[in-house]
Amino acid sequence: MTFTLDAHWVWDFWLADDGELFHLYYLHAPKSLGDPHLRHRNARVGHATSTDLRDWTDLGEVLAPGPEGAFDGSATWTGSVVAAPDGSWRMFYTGSRFLSADSHANVETVGVAVSRDLHSWTKLPGPIVTADPRWYEVLGTSEWPEEAWRDPWVYRDPSGEGWHMLLTARSASGDVRDRGVIAHATSDDLEHWTVQPPLSEPGAGFAHLEVPQLVEIDGSPVLLFSCDSPALAGERAGSTGGIWALVAESTTGPFDAKQARLVVDESLYSGRVIRDRSGRCVMLAFENSTADGGFSGVLSDPLPVAIVGGMLELSRAEAGLS
Repeated sequence: MTFTLDAHWVWDFWLADDGELFHLYYLHAPKSLGDPHLRHRNARVGHATSTDLRDWTDLGEVLAPGPEGAFDGSATWTGSVVAAPDGSWRMFYTGSRFLSADSHANVETVGVAVSRDLHSWTKLPGPIVTADPRWYEVLGTSEWPEEAWRDPWVYRDPSGEGWHMLLTARSASGDVRDRGVIAHATSDDLEHWTVQPPLSEPGAGFAHLEVPQLVEIDGSPVLLFSCDSPALAGERAGSTGGIWALVAESTTGPFDAKQARLVVDESLYSGRVIRDRSGRCVMLAFENSTADGGFSGVLSDPLPVAIVGGMLELSRAEAGLS
């Protein structure tokens, strides 16, 4: 059964596996807001657990916005969780700060919270890493209404030394509609981060590459991200958006986003791949729309994925897709 809440919309999410339970961290906002678009300004992080990625026990809210004026003073957005060498867990999340109630202007930065048990989380002072204008667009340098620096995906370097963070960001140069890039930061200790040049180039047809994930599937590193139809640019403009993927040569990039191909249309969004208890790679996503065109706001069941002909493919039959 899908993960759904009666009184709240659910959308972006990320997962952690402690070996016994799968932990789901999800964005949610109350349906009492009326307009689903308002959910972004009111997002908080919830927590649920499962043994099989299908039947979930909801445990409620674990992370809320900070005080007014803080880097996360408006909302807490998408992130990722990793196990730290000291035995703790680190949740890297997006802090959102809208400049006013009647403006779309929004500054996004990255914060971190720490837990010993994946249940109780304590925020550390932040932000811990912000967009560097040498390489990345910041608010006010174009007509784009946000300083995009969100959705941190953190993973260990293949050498076992150091860490990488991939982020949704926009290049400081290029066609304003086509500046979406995968931003990059590195750390030796998960505490001190250095912003690096992007791992992809602008001009790949995306205004943004949202909720990036780097995962190994069938022995190949795969970059997964989402971009909806209105945010497609260049030669992709006017086509269908959704969940995209490209098979990469290296887990540390660079990534040729021009080679990204659509995995599934935007009826599903924010795809995340994880191994189930059988070792099979499956993708979960949130269901983006209802039959009448409204916002659905529930999570899908796990859907098997595999590399076929050098591309990531979803089991469309199990997804109920044609």
